[in-house]
Amino acid sequence: MSMMVLSGGTGTPKLLWGLKELLAPDELTVVVNTAEDVWVSGGLVCPDIDTVLYLFSDRLDTSRWWGVRNDTFSTADALRGLGMEEPLRIGDIDRATHLARAKMLGEGLTLTQATLELCHAMGVQERVLPMCDEPVSTMLETSEGRMHFQQFWVVRKGEPDVLSVSHEGLEGAHLTREVGEALRENEWVVIGPSNPITSIRPILGVGGMRRYLSRKRVLAISPIIGGRAVSGPAEKLMRACGLEPSSLGVSQLYEDFLDLFIIDHRDDVHPSQFAVDTVRADTLMSSKHKSISLATRVLELMEEVG
Repeated sequence: MSMMVLSGGTGTPKLLWGLKELLAPDELTVVVNTAEDVWVSGGLVCPDIDTVLYLFSDRLDTSRWWGVRNDTFSTADALRGLGMEEPLRIGDIDRATHLARAKMLGEGLTLTQATLELCHAMGVQERVLPMCDEPVSTMLETSEGRMHFQQFWVVRKGEPDVLSVSHEGLEGAHLTREVGEALRENEWVVIGPSNPITSIRPILGVGGMRRYLSRKRVLAISPIIGGRAVSGPAEKLMRACGLEPSSLGVSQLYEDFLDLFIIDHRDDVHPSQFAVDTVRADTLMSSKHKSISLATRVLELMEEVG
């Protein structure tokens, strides 16, 4: 069974950790959020794309769910010693990915082409695609002023109050040929349990995406359990966007195209409260075994729906 997965950088890669054990590489296409991308010291950091690439190439540091396992930080430390503190602490191998990407873009490749080149170089056989080729930035209006999401989450550790969230450049973003082809080829689209505001909403906002999804079978997994996000600042950001920080609030973002919704078996919201078919499962993927179990359940539900 082939599928397309819409992914951010932590929750959904945990699901992909399980799916990669159950599906052949050519059965899995991942469209990844790029609205958190940022330039650092001449390299383009695409945190969500890189997490997926490192996962599929068996190099991801799954203790942190970012960066390369056993990476070193000599360059970051040397820059700090020269008085050049970077906003993100970047490993040496990880930095090579960012610099290679920047070089390819400088030579005229699109972000999609550069990502496919990186897939080839890392031996990734699954198809990994950015949500678009145009630059998009998630910007927050906070109690400390306007700032990029990375500034809010990494530098300020999510502490400022958030007043509103916007995605600069999204109005000019369009589906790439590669994403359009993947949408036509796959009957099922899975929205992983990533941050619904900063990870999934930008993908859905790319021109043409919602129209395509309305013609597909779409399954989504809630990243919220009992009103609390499994990871990241989803609760604070959902409130800033006028949404209840709950599985119900997540489903409202997707309900115009959603066919099936998975909530955690510990969630205090009853499935009958949702406007779409909703089932319970163990969505807390605290180990590879649990990731495989949830991935298995996803495939079973797809088979049941037919």
